Amino acid sequence: MSIADRANAIRLLALDVDGVLTDGRIYYGNSGEELKAFSIKDGLGIKLLQKAGIEVAIITGRNSHIVARRAAELGIGEVVQGREDKREALVELCRAKSLQLSECAYMGDDLPDLGAIIAAGLGLTVADACARVAAAADWCSRFNGGCGAVREACEFLLEARGQKATLESGFL
Repeated sequence: MSIADRANAIRLLALDVDGVLTDGRIYYGNSGEELKAFSIKDGLGIKLLQKAGIEVAIITGRNSHIVARRAAELGIGEVVQGREDKREALVELCRAKSLQLSECAYMGDDLPDLGAIIAAGLGLTVADACARVAAAADWCSRFNGGCGAVREACEFLLEARGQKATLESGFL
């Protein structure tokens, strides 16, 4: 099956956070607060996917109120935090949603994401992913994590479904 056919079958996109939705850096303020920067472009890509009927989820190894807040802003209902075994988290999420792994894409950037990338129907990664993840992924963005990589992945999925132009024309 071609990568376009596999992309067309996707009903759920699961995303890692650090290194995918962000550039992977964590900032700490003087009062101990944690800060992360998210791309607005990625946010719009997620919204377009949701309009097309593709659900978006987050699976991350860390716990962060910032992630929960960003997910809520984007209408992402499935947020799995504090899970080191992301493959198992993806399997559980699919089971809960009555989806096959072949209907799920997973986007990650580093070794903790490797199992989920391999298990998913479509493994996606960012330009600055570690070499082993880049080699295992089916598709790689031209952009680094936190710099529009998720947006490009969303557009790739929408293009495969033939919905990209229609959704973009809604802004004319």
